[in-house]
Amino acid sequence: MSHESTVPGELGDPAVRAAEVPEPAAVTIVVPTFNESANIRELLHRITESVPSRLPCEVVFVDDSTDDTPGVIFRAAQDCPFPVTVLHRDEPAGGLGGAVVEGIRAAGSDWIVVMDGDLQHPPSLVPELVGTGERAGAGLVVASRYIEGGSRAGLSGGYRVAVSRGATWLTKSLFPRRLRGISDPMSGFFAIRRSAVTADVLQPLGYKILLELAVRSRPRTVTEVPFVFQDRFAGESKSTAREGFRFLRHLVGLRTASPVARMVAFGLIGASGFVPNLAGLWALTRLGLHYVPAEILANQLGVAWNFPAMEHLLFRDRRRHRRWWDRVGRFALLANADLVLRIPLIALLVHDFGMGALPATALALVMTFVLRFVGTEALVYLPRRGGRRMSRAAGASRTARRGM
Repeated sequence: MSHESTVPGELGDPAVRAAEVPEPAAVTIVVPTFNESANIRELLHRITESVPSRLPCEVVFVDDSTDDTPGVIFRAAQDCPFPVTVLHRDEPAGGLGGAVVEGIRAAGSDWIVVMDGDLQHPPSLVPELVGTGERAGAGLVVASRYIEGGSRAGLSGGYRVAVSRGATWLTKSLFPRRLRGISDPMSGFFAIRRSAVTADVLQPLGYKILLELAVRSRPRTVTEVPFVFQDRFAGESKSTAREGFRFLRHLVGLRTASPVARMVAFGLIGASGFVPNLAGLWALTRLGLHYVPAEILANQLGVAWNFPAMEHLLFRDRRRHRRWWDRVGRFALLANADLVLRIPLIALLVHDFGMGALPATALALVMTFVLRFVGTEALVYLPRRGGRRMSRAAGASRTARRGM
């Protein structure tokens, strides 16, 4: 459940939301927070000093905190000359990226600037991001640490620098076309036009929302502004090994979004399943078992190997459409029904073409690959008709709004 509260500023009555502010260059600053209470007062103070004198603004905090951050925001916002909204999420779906999407949905201005709440992103740069976007006619303006004038000075320690550089190299290698012109795809500081993004197409996981935006709904014109990554004002970094694994899973999901890419990934996962399948077949036939029942038993090892990989790497975003036991049952049934085709084919290759059981099995697996891919998508992971619409309606019915 989400709770929303709005603190009025000088731009209007307490009941007036920023969506009613008519200025064409107004900006909504979206700040996702998780236990950032020690940073809030300083953040709002710096925004007050640098933004409203240059362009109208509002601030939307999307808060997943377990501490008193919402209360601190409410008290600190009393003296702000702009509206401050707090959206507290009891269920932080999608992590920090999901919080940003919620903020985008709540924004009412022409421009949306996304920044962290720990002051490593300087609020003084907000007007420059919007101004650059206006002058260039851009839909996305990225604050980059890797162009002339930028710096990653606030990244503490060689380990974090190496991880940041490695992640940047990996993402640009996987998406060379989508990320052309973006030197810092891992940046969490950027401005985007409201008209350039459709929140409903985003499927965030973890904290790298810019990558999600660039790959799924990249605006036609993108430009960059250099910025110096600052030291954290207070608190501890939320970057953990767990977030790193979520990022890698997100990369796989983005890279396999197209049917062709999914088929390639399906083939690679299936190829890895050859190892337990063929090892089991070899062991069973060495024990004297006939190759037909040996293939049936060995096939279960391939199923047990492939299903978790498909679940977590390839079809993660589609798991919600069916229950776990339903997906397991359908996957196993489809994989074993495949034997109805494969066993006669293997028998043909063994008896009529004189092939050994192992090469015949490997060839049959390759020949039935396309059928397995289509069947897995259609029967195990294809969303039910109307399922997405129903899930959205259910999500809306769970959302309640009330004032603090």
